[in-house]
Amino acid sequence: MSRILAITSAVALMAGNAIAQEETLKIGALVTLSGAGASWGQGMLRAAELAAEDVNENGGLEVGGTNYKVEVIPYDDSYKANEAVTAANRLVFEEKVKYIIGTVGSAPILAIQPITEENGVITMTLGFTAQALSPEKPYTFRPNPTTAEVAQPQIDWIVANQGIKTVGALFPKDETGEAIAEDVAAAYSAAGAELAAVEFFERDRVDFIPLLTRIVAQGVDAIELDGNSPVTAGQIVQQARDIGFEGVIVRTGGPATQEIVNVAGNAATEGMFVHSAFDPGVEKAAAYEARYVETYGETMNGFSPFFYDGTKMLFAAMQEAGTVEDTEAVKTALEGLTDYEGVLGTMNWTGEEPYGIAHQLDSPFYIARVEDGAEVIVARCTTTGCE
Repeated sequence: MSRILAITSAVALMAGNAIAQEETLKIGALVTLSGAGASWGQGMLRAAELAAEDVNENGGLEVGGTNYKVEVIPYDDSYKANEAVTAANRLVFEEKVKYIIGTVGSAPILAIQPITEENGVITMTLGFTAQALSPEKPYTFRPNPTTAEVAQPQIDWIVANQGIKTVGALFPKDETGEAIAEDVAAAYSAAGAELAAVEFFERDRVDFIPLLTRIVAQGVDAIELDGNSPVTAGQIVQQARDIGFEGVIVRTGGPATQEIVNVAGNAATEGMFVHSAFDPGVEKAAAYEARYVETYGETMNGFSPFFYDGTKMLFAAMQEAGTVEDTEAVKTALEGLTDYEGVLGTMNWTGEEPYGIAHQLDSPFYIARVEDGAEVIVARCTTTGCE
């Protein structure tokens, strides 16, 4: 009888130890969930949720002998720096997170970096500003290409193939818009065209006809949409066509085609050239998109796959480092990931030359032409060119 009790006690002890070794890993999602940039933020949040679902369905994320159930904690910054700071303080000091997916915008990431960098919190930001990445900010990574990476090869191709000489553009009057305006102007100049008419506006603006009228009056061949949120870009397209602009419309960066079509309609967007994050002909990319649509019942924003791959790379780095607590070790492991096979293809970290630190993800990208409301790929690109 005593032997049976001893065996029973041992089994109970082992079961208790197994339960004790399953812990929770909190991942913050500090993203824009309301306002003009909400589709970007939703895509990022859902990417993290799907990545967490992958590991949780397989018993958790195994790191250093412990299984972690991954919990994604969302906070909305409304694309505002002050709200991002409030959310970052709560995530870091109340929720005790060591990893944050976000922010969406440039101003928010610059605002929270004093908090995240000082406390060794690894962030995966969408913010396009070059100031987001530097040797002085070693815990910040960017898993998506920005205008600085994709503009030149795409603009070279579009200028050459469409015979564009002069371009007009509208940009938000903030850190993101100003940085993109500089990148786009330089890229058009290098391609042999000119960004001849530029207007800046507050992000909550919805009436663009006065600005577009001034731009169109200068006889531009094309209008560039880069830097604008999906809803805003759709409004610009619709209003440009409403006042009779018949030239080329281009979106060099920021995947948002379906959202733009939803706002402007098929007729207004017909023939528009857009940056595309992935080729739906690639099996893994198509499978991710299908899963996203099935899970959320909404069209996938093109940034989502980047943050799915980025979150999965973060998990792989934790496993390589053998810890979730020591973010210095995780950071080093993340930097060391090479030829990572994600849903978007083979990816590596780059950025040493422009940013002084290789925390910029390099991945394939595409130029698509919008036909009947859908993207049709017309060129495949790397940072060295499109063909």
